[in-house]
Amino acid sequence: MRSSTLKWILLSTSVLIALIVMVQLYWLKKVYSFEEKQFNNNVVKSIRGVFEDLEMNDNPALNLQQLIDNPGLNYYLFKADTIPQKDSLIFYLQREFEDFDVLTDCKLGAYSSDSNRYIYAEYIPSPASRYPVQQATDLPVFSQRYDHILLYFPHRSNYILQQMNFWIISSVTLFIALIGLAVSLFYFYRQKFLAEIQKDFVNNFTHEFKTPLAVMKIAADVLAQDAIMQHPNRLERYTAIIKNQTEHLQNQVSRLLRAAASENRKLPIEKEDLNTQTLIEQALSKVQPLIDQTGAKIEVKLEGNQHEIHADKAHLELAVVNLLENALKYSTDPHIVIQTGLEDHDFYISVKDNGIGIEKKYQKNIFKKFYRVPTGDVHNVKGFGLGLNFVKKIIDAHDGKIKVYSIPGIGTEFRLFIPTKF
Repeated sequence: MRSSTLKWILLSTSVLIALIVMVQLYWLKKVYSFEEKQFNNNVVKSIRGVFEDLEMNDNPALNLQQLIDNPGLNYYLFKADTIPQKDSLIFYLQREFEDFDVLTDCKLGAYSSDSNRYIYAEYIPSPASRYPVQQATDLPVFSQRYDHILLYFPHRSNYILQQMNFWIISSVTLFIALIGLAVSLFYFYRQKFLAEIQKDFVNNFTHEFKTPLAVMKIAADVLAQDAIMQHPNRLERYTAIIKNQTEHLQNQVSRLLRAAASENRKLPIEKEDLNTQTLIEQALSKVQPLIDQTGAKIEVKLEGNQHEIHADKAHLELAVVNLLENALKYSTDPHIVIQTGLEDHDFYISVKDNGIGIEKKYQKNIFKKFYRVPTGDVHNVKGFGLGLNFVKKIIDAHDGKIKVYSIPGIGTEFRLFIPTKF
């Protein structure tokens, strides 16, 4: 299974997990609403029982909706034509609360409309209450113009949540399991992706070294022949072949060593004032054999008067060389434009080609180590996928940035931005 297929499976699973979490949260909300409604019903039933026990209402024809009001989230107010004695009210109220499972603390206040104040107030703790006893003198005064009893449940929300312990614990357990599943899938996908990169690297490594070694063996067999000394032209040609292939292998080994050396640390650089025109000329000289081999057309455009920057000469030159090599390798009839300029107070070096281009979906990965844009089983372009990774390390070490502009079939432009000193 390729990582692209696994990626879609991981995405689908993530969406499914998100839906499960949303459904679970929805049901938790529904359960909370149900428990809240159940609590309200139990309080109303308790108040009705108090009415029956103490005969507080002079007009029995009135129903509970006319007698009970809910002026606030945690408040219940009921009309009392006759305000009972404090001890009697507390006794019967506690009994009704126990009968209807209203097992949370309550503040009680008896309000007299004649004196516009609470004539008494009391805090009624529930059995096995976990909260400190509070005074009830700070009960709010509502605008009703009749005597009434006010009940305030300060811990109502916590009590309802306690009634939902099973649902909350099961939901948290489910969330943890889903998060663990998501992390496991992500880790598995990451390991699968790394395994594919490793496999691709081994394939590239084998291809990169197999061909030069085969060519060198053939050339060595020819040079080992006794008659080779009688053909100086052949001797020179096969000697040059061995030399070129040896240099190619040395360059590839150097790239691997550089990549390994910069793996776990920031690339060390030594900045100096340098001329970008000289830098570009020297970079071009390094790839001149490849330019001659491919018949490439090179244009250099140095814009403006700003050609001096403060950077590491050797590393920045290497970054430009890597971009030039890629531009030459990925173009059948190379036409490369090298340009410099200023953009947002940063100096940039641009390398633009007319090559095969890079699809948008691959551009975010091209700076990863060993990554190469998929080409199926075609290995017509050599490399380990280290060049652009090393270029990014160089630019990061300069606190700069890289921008990529590419259109498949048209070409690609890389812009290296180096902060200027002002």
